[in-house]
Amino acid sequence: MDKIKEGDYVLLYFDNRREWLVKASKEKEFHTHKGMVPIREVIGKSYGERIQSALGYDFWLLKPNSSDFLSTFKRLTQVIYPKDAGLIILKLGIGPGKKVIETGTGSGALTALMANLVKPDGHIYTYDMNKRFLNSAKKNIRKLKVDNYITFKNLDAREGFDEKDADAIILDVADPWSVVPHAYESLKGGCSIASFSPTINQVEKTVTALKENGFISMESIETLLREIHVEEGKTRPLSRMISHTGYLTFAKKIFV
Repeated sequence: MDKIKEGDYVLLYFDNRREWLVKASKEKEFHTHKGMVPIREVIGKSYGERIQSALGYDFWLLKPNSSDFLSTFKRLTQVIYPKDAGLIILKLGIGPGKKVIETGTGSGALTALMANLVKPDGHIYTYDMNKRFLNSAKKNIRKLKVDNYITFKNLDAREGFDEKDADAIILDVADPWSVVPHAYESLKGGCSIASFSPTINQVEKTVTALKENGFISMESIETLLREIHVEEGKTRPLSRMISHTGYLTFAKKIFV
């Protein structure tokens, strides 16, 4: 079993509504509505064990996944939600050894997820014109310890990409159609591009640009996510859901 070491992250779970991502430290205490939890005592324990607060309440020590880390990211921009990120990763075939270009780093959520998948031999090249966004993304991504697989570039993708022969390209900018010609030059033949846009007008302009620049197999999608409350005799969909976040457009490069 994995033993928790100093500096490791732990998901401190009380119930479905209350859980916290904390860092194991010999000098740390964590105060909750159910009493102080001595975080220093989690060191040496195994994930899946429990620890008691000063008031005698049980908290469970869970191993955090990527989604747990993303929930703690400082958000200076809208993030790519997991429901959209998962589809992007699937459609673009992001995996070990892949070379990926992304423009629109934002808070670094999608960047971090992809970096975790392409390691140890792949790499993410992410572009953003806003240096403040890039610096914030770097701090966020360090929590997942995947920054060695990412090159951050404070550059305007509308002026082109430095890299060639990419396995996949993601556009998350206000005017993706202006980047499409550069994406074509940097993408391997037969490989895929994805574009994320919040409005239909952006999708229309992007698809037109894709058609004019050697891309086929266009597909535009909107994903909706609704959680189900499960309780015997009372199971039903929740009235609140994550509905519109943006539209995803996918296409593949051909040689013309």
